[in-house]
Amino acid sequence: MARKFLYFVALLIVMVLAALLALRIWSVELTRFAFVPRGAFEAQAPLRAGVYEDPAMWVSRPGTTDDPAQYRPEGLAAGPQGKAWVFFIHPTSYLARAHWNGPIDDKDTRNRTALFVRGMASAFNGEAAVFVPYYRQAAFGSFLVNRPETLKARAVAYGDVRAAFRAFVAAVPADAPIVLAGHSQGSLHLMHLLQDDVKGSPVASRIVAAYMIGWPVSPAHDLPQIGLPACSAPDQTGCALSWMSFADPPDAQLMLDTYRAEPALDGKPKGTEPVLCTNPLNGGAAPDAPGTANLGTMVPSTDLKTGKLTKLGIPARCDAKSGLLMIGEPPDLGPYVLPGNNYHVYDVPLFWSNVRADVARRSAAWLAQHKSAK
Repeated sequence: MARKFLYFVALLIVMVLAALLALRIWSVELTRFAFVPRGAFEAQAPLRAGVYEDPAMWVSRPGTTDDPAQYRPEGLAAGPQGKAWVFFIHPTSYLARAHWNGPIDDKDTRNRTALFVRGMASAFNGEAAVFVPYYRQAAFGSFLVNRPETLKARAVAYGDVRAAFRAFVAAVPADAPIVLAGHSQGSLHLMHLLQDDVKGSPVASRIVAAYMIGWPVSPAHDLPQIGLPACSAPDQTGCALSWMSFADPPDAQLMLDTYRAEPALDGKPKGTEPVLCTNPLNGGAAPDAPGTANLGTMVPSTDLKTGKLTKLGIPARCDAKSGLLMIGEPPDLGPYVLPGNNYHVYDVPLFWSNVRADVARRSAAWLAQHKSAK
């Protein structure tokens, strides 16, 4: 009996090792199998005109009950309220493969969206107001393949975001400063929004900063198209920030390969040059910053519904070769670290207090500049 049990244990060990080996060898294929939509792309008409005048189309906006963007983590000290109005585009929260675009009324997706907004957009709630629209986001799996359906799904999502942004601009006081922010898919749409609706428009002079977090941005081919330079000083305004967080040792090959396979905003190949990396610990003033510069990490609870600001001393360094933001040894923030030590879900929580201070500082600088200009 004991021998049979040992054989059974040995068999289990072999099976686990085989599964780990298969995951290592075929991780890309398995990921695609699990998430890429199986059905045909479903053509969708644009949302009706004026739909974003309906409060129900917003995850967050002034007057929202239990607004996730207004969450205040434990340990946050009270401070003055800023004057900027924030438009935040949430990351991908539709993980199913039933559709290429996530239905706005999908319950699981909405719950996941609220978690992401609570953990990320909350860093911006020290300002006058935070607006976060629902939109028919491209499915997570659509970003794992280069197919015609991928671009079609993104176009549907972007059309919604663009309509929401125009409703936001109409609701904001005409002379108010504006902060634009997004994460992951949200940052992709933000890049196009800057190119199509902000660059060269009256709104451009009101942009405090654009936070394109969690999405690779080409300094040579994307930034000139959005009309904003990279932020290189903590009090600079009218500039762009971006970072993607990885711990040692990083493996970003799949992400970078997918990024480089697509043309940049200017329609040209991106090449192998490093992506834009802004160190969130110093506002882009230097590529490296020690852990002592980290003002506070929002450590989430297991269910991601609450968080506590804690000084974990997590450093940040922009890698000169890749542009990845390196954070050293992997910190324990929860079970949602992606393969390759990718801290994608934690891009904002890692530096929550610094992001909040960065927004406040740039907003104050914008107000001071425009006050002196009058």
